[in-house]
Amino acid sequence: MYDTSKLLLQRLVRRIPTQMLKATLDKWGRLTVEQRQAMDFTQSKWALTQKLLSVCEVHALSVIMNDNPNQGMWYTFQLLEPENDAQSVELTQFKQQFKCHLSELLRQMSVKIKKHTDEAVWIRIALGSSFSKPNHLKPTYVVHYLQTPYVFVRNLTSKLKPLLSQALTLATRHQGVKEANLSGRNLTSIRDLLMRQYQQVFPTKYHSPPEEEDQPVLNQHIEKEQGGVAAHRRHMAHQAFGDGMLPQLQSAVYMLDTKFRDPNNRTMTEREETFKCVVKFSSINLLESLRSCASSGIASAPVTPLLSSIPLKGRNYFVVTDNTPGPSSQGHQTQN
Repeated sequence: MYDTSKLLLQRLVRRIPTQMLKATLDKWGRLTVEQRQAMDFTQSKWALTQKLLSVCEVHALSVIMNDNPNQGMWYTFQLLEPENDAQSVELTQFKQQFKCHLSELLRQMSVKIKKHTDEAVWIRIALGSSFSKPNHLKPTYVVHYLQTPYVFVRNLTSKLKPLLSQALTLATRHQGVKEANLSGRNLTSIRDLLMRQYQQVFPTKYHSPPEEEDQPVLNQHIEKEQGGVAAHRRHMAHQAFGDGMLPQLQSAVYMLDTKFRDPNNRTMTEREETFKCVVKFSSINLLESLRSCASSGIASAPVTPLLSSIPLKGRNYFVVTDNTPGPSSQGHQTQN
């Protein structure tokens, strides 16, 4: 269930008189006979609301998985140093060990695990505190493909992060986990980019511009030269990003920690401290926009490795530093 749906359900239950609640739920028709029979209408309305929410949460993963998997910001993680039996971990074993490890670390917790049709294991985690029950209004979603080192997480809190990392490494038979420096709102796109599941088609020769018949003799040489330049730009762009459909990323972030270099600004260039700033590119479909800019000549060709590294390395967060210190250094490196 979405947060808005839960809030609406809570408000509706509070407004319904207690003596009419059973008849209203029967007319609602969303609960099975067994679920309605399990409701104890002698309890307080608050307890009945919590019970009703917990029943609805059983079906919440199916709604998120099938209807709106691309809501919110997803962040990626990579499992490290697999053990010898990591490839033999099955769903039942994973579910038991994952829940067992988390329950040892947290008492007030709700965990739902379900396998999707594309073999993805979806996990919904709601946390509570020592004095409160799990907060189902702000759950954390985890998506993991068994026998792969990749994990996708949404709404991860600082409290849950170390506990989730420990439970994942133990349940999947790995030694550690690190951030994969890739995030986006489209889960399918970041999955395809990270796991190399999208079709990567790279050209092997220049794309020739379409020929037009009955061209004036005066313009043939000019158009031939311009067509050659345009073909070269398209080739460079498609060489960097490929020819096919590109995964949808909304942004790319570069953390710069380099020496400032500008012959016209000696004050900044001669400073001993490094120049630190953040550069962010944003678009509805960033990779397609970058390829279009390079093909049309808006951006210079060949494409800089800082941009072509996005599909090549499956990342959209980079830290750029100098290879060697000093104002005269011209080299730079992108840290992994």
